[in-house]
Amino acid sequence: MEEPKSLDSLFKEKIFRIPDYQRGYAWQKGQLKDFWEDLINLSENRSHYTGVLTLKELPKKSIAKSDKEFWLVDDHSYCMYHVVDGQQRLTTFVIFLQAFIDIIKALPENKGKAPDKIYITESLSISEINNKYLYKIKPTGDRFRTYKFGYTEDNPSYEYLRYRILGEDGAGSVNETFYTLNLQNAKVYFSEQLTALYQQFGLKGFQEIYKKLTNKFLFNEYVIRDEFDVFVAFETMNNRGKKLSDLELLKNRLIYLTTLYGDEDLDISERRSIREKINEAWKEVYYQLGRNEKKPLNDDEFLRAHWIMYFKYSRETGQDYSRFLLDEYFSPRQVHKKVEREVALVEPEEQKSDLIFEDEEEEAAEQNGDELNDDTTPALVAKLKPIEIKNYINSLKACSSYWFKTYFPRLVNETTPPEQEILEKLNRIGIGYFRPLIMAILKNEQNATNRVWIFKRIERFIFLAFRTGSARANYRSSEFYNAARELDLKKISLKQIDERLTTRLSFIFNEDGSFIGNEFFNLLEKKFKSGSGYYGWSGLRYFLYEYELSLLDKSRQKKVEWDDLTTRGDQITIEHICPQTPTTQWRKEFAKFNKKDYCKYGGSIGNLLLLSKSINSSLQNDSFKEKKHPKYDSKRHKIRNGYSDGSHSEIEVAQYKNWGPEQVRERGMKLLSFIESRWDVQFGSKANKERFLFLK
Repeated sequence: MEEPKSLDSLFKEKIFRIPDYQRGYAWQKGQLKDFWEDLINLSENRSHYTGVLTLKELPKKSIAKSDKEFWLVDDHSYCMYHVVDGQQRLTTFVIFLQAFIDIIKALPENKGKAPDKIYITESLSISEINNKYLYKIKPTGDRFRTYKFGYTEDNPSYEYLRYRILGEDGAGSVNETFYTLNLQNAKVYFSEQLTALYQQFGLKGFQEIYKKLTNKFLFNEYVIRDEFDVFVAFETMNNRGKKLSDLELLKNRLIYLTTLYGDEDLDISERRSIREKINEAWKEVYYQLGRNEKKPLNDDEFLRAHWIMYFKYSRETGQDYSRFLLDEYFSPRQVHKKVEREVALVEPEEQKSDLIFEDEEEEAAEQNGDELNDDTTPALVAKLKPIEIKNYINSLKACSSYWFKTYFPRLVNETTPPEQEILEKLNRIGIGYFRPLIMAILKNEQNATNRVWIFKRIERFIFLAFRTGSARANYRSSEFYNAARELDLKKISLKQIDERLTTRLSFIFNEDGSFIGNEFFNLLEKKFKSGSGYYGWSGLRYFLYEYELSLLDKSRQKKVEWDDLTTRGDQITIEHICPQTPTTQWRKEFAKFNKKDYCKYGGSIGNLLLLSKSINSSLQNDSFKEKKHPKYDSKRHKIRNGYSDGSHSEIEVAQYKNWGPEQVRERGMKLLSFIESRWDVQFGSKANKERFLFLK
């Protein structure tokens, strides 16, 4: 490896391209801040070592005459390279430089000037910086730009970098993803820093920082010679920015595997075709995962969910899916013909403990009871066929849109309103381990009405098993993970899934179908003993929000958004109508009860109310009459809302003339009746139902 090179030296007669197996731009504020601080704090007499830049030189014969790079390679002795490692740093350099140029061009004294007429020093113009680091313009013919650094055309960020970051004209519509948002954020960040720098030090500050960036930031340049080594290097080298996700590693691995097949398995055109399909699949996957740019979906959560649906689920470790995909199923040894001789060795076997913990016992029962007769998963000793790679990437590509829909149903145009509504309910209550199954249902069930029906059954299961039944979070998870795969293989119907959901809820129902509720009662009993009552119930917010929605009709508008309830706690709270600490007036309403019994009324379900505004602290211990109505100052300006102009639940409570023990009991019974109708359960007798109010 040669002595470290500056960017000024690295960019001489070179064209850099980020190849198809690379991810998009992943740096965020932390890495951008580090880059800026390294640069701004670098003294003039020192250099900054930036790391290794690993490249793969492309043979000139691989560059077609129709490629925009051809004229530089053919006529001007340029060489073209794929960036194997270092793309995040080089991308950052290019974005920084473009922000630098944009600010200089926008200065009042430079407006309207051509780039070759704008100078940052007496001898260095903006045009020369563009030519050296950003792009060359073909002097004849169409006079198009050829970028010195950029993505290959099959990368989802290719157009965004050209048109949105580097300012090329003629963009039209450009797809935006999580990675393109990172590109934009980097440009905004550096634009702000450079603007502040110019305001403080003027053009001299720009001259100094340009010199440090282009001459003092040093790379070790390493060029890989063997084509196969490129893919191995990509996986094994130390990634200095953000750790590569398993999804990113898998894309590289699949492309690498296509290079290992002999001509008898893949001819040249087939090899090119499958590589294109991999690129298309990952382009779609990254688009879907980053489609909501402010809330991007996690790469590896999607990869694991698809693995659960596509392959046989196991629960050995949290990284089973990556070990299986990268080390077993899509490993190079699955493509190479075996040359290793089998040798029988004596292997020590660790003595197993006689102890079986409760969780392990349940999971063992799940796995043994639900073992699939699986003859579709190829044995690991078999040679991996190209068609198996094609089938896998086709499934991964198709599932990415359904995965996105499970999170953001309202952003998918073809989703019907009833399906949007139930998917949002599932997200609010917490889909948990059902998300792979829901993805499989979206993929395999074409009838929207049937999908809505089974989603409602899943929501009911979650509410009853986990919010009232206190089941562990992994209760029957293996069974419903495997159901996702069975459904994808057309081995199970939605009706059979519903039968499983019903069977697994049998522990909370009597033989006559009435709600036992022992788990729920015991849970609440502990809450009342601790003093919180229903206020400490984990399902309270979801339940009260569902009740609020039940009060809507066509003439009423929604007054409470779930996001306000969960992400902006100061906007919406849950109110104790009769306060936890009673004033003299409230003591009169509950004069027959001692402090302990008053506390039970305060925590009973009928006394808890969803507020549409942050009025809890201002209401505090006000009387019921004061709580019902808005409060105004001396100039008749509203200080705070009251129940009468709050949520639909508040308006309903505001209809009561007084609030005391009878009203708490009456509303409590009404809310328990809502549980019965909403989740299709029956508490049985009135006495048993009243038992859940915890009131004497």
